[in-house]
Amino acid sequence: MASCTAVKIFGKSTFFPRLWRGQLLALSLAEEATLRDPMGIWCSPYFQDTSNDGDMPPTAAAVAVGAHLLGFSDEILLHILSHVPSTDLVLNVRRTCRKLAVLCLDKSLTHTVLLQKDYEASEDKVKQLVKEIGREIQQLNMAGCYWLSGATIEHVARCRSLVKVNLSGCHLTSLRLSKMLSALQHLRSLAIDVSPGFDAGQLSGECKATLSRVRELKQTLYTPSYGVVPCCTSLEKLLLYFEILDRTREGAILSGQLMVGQSNVPHYQNLRVFYARLAPGYINQEVVRLYLAVLSDRTPENLHAFLISVPGSFAESGATKNLLDSMARNVALDALQLPKSWLNGSSLLQHMKFNNPFYFSFSRCTLSGGHLIQRVIDGAKELRSLASLNLSGCVHCLSPDSLLRKAEDDIDSGILETLVASCRNLRHLNLSAAHHHSSEGPGRHLCQLLARLRHLRSLSLPVCSVADSAPRSDRVPAMHAVPRGFGKKVRIGVQSCPNPFSGQAGPQPSSVFWSLLKNVPFLERLELIGSNFSSAMPRNEPAIRNSLPPCSRAQNVGDSEVAAIGQLAFLRHLTLAQLPSILTGSGLVSIGLQCQQLQSLSLANLGMMGKVVYMSALSDMLKHCKRLKDLRLEQPYFSANAQFFQALSQCSALQRLCLVSRSGTLQPEAVLAFMARCLHVVVCHMFTGESLATCKSLQQSLLRRRKKRTPDSWHSFPVWPLHVG
Repeated sequence: MASCTAVKIFGKSTFFPRLWRGQLLALSLAEEATLRDPMGIWCSPYFQDTSNDGDMPPTAAAVAVGAHLLGFSDEILLHILSHVPSTDLVLNVRRTCRKLAVLCLDKSLTHTVLLQKDYEASEDKVKQLVKEIGREIQQLNMAGCYWLSGATIEHVARCRSLVKVNLSGCHLTSLRLSKMLSALQHLRSLAIDVSPGFDAGQLSGECKATLSRVRELKQTLYTPSYGVVPCCTSLEKLLLYFEILDRTREGAILSGQLMVGQSNVPHYQNLRVFYARLAPGYINQEVVRLYLAVLSDRTPENLHAFLISVPGSFAESGATKNLLDSMARNVALDALQLPKSWLNGSSLLQHMKFNNPFYFSFSRCTLSGGHLIQRVIDGAKELRSLASLNLSGCVHCLSPDSLLRKAEDDIDSGILETLVASCRNLRHLNLSAAHHHSSEGPGRHLCQLLARLRHLRSLSLPVCSVADSAPRSDRVPAMHAVPRGFGKKVRIGVQSCPNPFSGQAGPQPSSVFWSLLKNVPFLERLELIGSNFSSAMPRNEPAIRNSLPPCSRAQNVGDSEVAAIGQLAFLRHLTLAQLPSILTGSGLVSIGLQCQQLQSLSLANLGMMGKVVYMSALSDMLKHCKRLKDLRLEQPYFSANAQFFQALSQCSALQRLCLVSRSGTLQPEAVLAFMARCLHVVVCHMFTGESLATCKSLQQSLLRRRKKRTPDSWHSFPVWPLHVG
């Protein structure tokens, strides 16, 4: 089987025409095959050097196919090898022949080692990898390698040339971190977690000397602490992630107070970038205020990026007001993101100075279109440097007056046209969580104006914004698709759904949404989310039990618009939420067939809420998603049955599954069969309406199956963060 696969992937007719056209992306075929079965392809006889095999002549097929691979230039071979996981590259591929043995140790491949999400990197493989090329590694990413023990992580100390290392999510104690950093004298970039029990007093003098030279620090806090920040006196970039719980596991209430007056005060003199992301909880806000208090005393002169992401409200304090006033006087920013309460009703933007800005986020702010043009874009000033703009939840940003605008009102196309003309190089735009309705008239629709942004790589829009201004004649009447509540039966006599593969569900060239996607063919991330949608299990927002009904204009967006997404050949991440007029889901099949680069898919509340109308189409779609790694489904009354898991089993690259279904059901036998076939799945979360006894029984069955496997294969069937409820 490996031989046949090799012929199909590396055959002359597959690669040479594409390479002649300069499309090196064709080599992604090699990536797919290598990730799926590294040993089966690279160690097959077709890829071995057979020049010294004695009197046994190789077969003609072996010589032909081997010549096709080894006949490539070193540049092409290095590009192919760059897609192979580092452990397989060094421990397996390097041993196939003399030429590959040399190429696998090329500095371009050993300079950077990525073990993040490489779930097949066992402890023995990591130790052997460090032993083989540890001296050559300068950048090492082990983020999220939770399965590796602290003793294995300690081997990082052998990589004496490390300049950048990411150990977020790894098991580290203060003493082990001290021992590692003491040996890494060239380190300039560090990412770690600060967990309960961390004690900066246990850091040695050599460790502190290394930290004093670190310029970039990413620190995830699970306990109130400054972590290693006080030791990093040369910091230029500080990224803080606050994940502190208000209570301990024993139920004790934590305090966010730190010893401010002692020597462990952070140093920010050289700081250029400050970023803080807070998880929900009052204690996280308490701790970040202490970090900001140092900035308020003396704002770094070279600060050019200041970003704070906070869920919900975050009230200003005296220190934060002093900080913002100091920033307005003394610095010119390139990137800005502030809590909405800091911007709403203030004149901060009027006094803030910007210098070649590349990132703005005004999420959930009451920013009107007039303020956006006058204060941010500076009166339609051309901002070629601006690459990312987040206006999520800014319901007034495309209207001239924020006080009089209603949700059903049309946007001011002149404001949007000015925005598009001024920020022509935008790569990331977020207009979700708001009603943006276009008025009648040629060239005035939101989709027609956004089509001018040819450099877009990610786009997030509300569903109602992509609807044609007037209802189309080919649409089934909206009244038949309006959700009637959970469990509401469809009335007898209502027009039946059309054939899922009929022409109606295909992309309509007359649709403004179809035209938009045609003009942004390199889009990699697309989110189409209902303006009133709220997830039943949000990450950083409080859950809302009763969500609002879909916008009336969203009734004009259905299967044909979803099918239009199939034009995006480079699409990697797709989110579709609250599309009430999905009748069959046939557009999903078009996406599965044509978007072969799709890696992440999130679907929520499609069609009628009381009935899952797209089950058959979803099953057909999943059969074609060979690169899909993440799947999230949020749909009431979803039946996770054998048909669904059988289709999902054909997603050979799947690693994470999350199913959220109020009053939903699942078949335990189908789940067990699915987990036995998909050995790469490491996260399986299923929140359904099944009984607690059924869930516990399923969890125990999965754990028993894992324990029966031999230790050598545990990393093909790892411990899953499994939740069934």
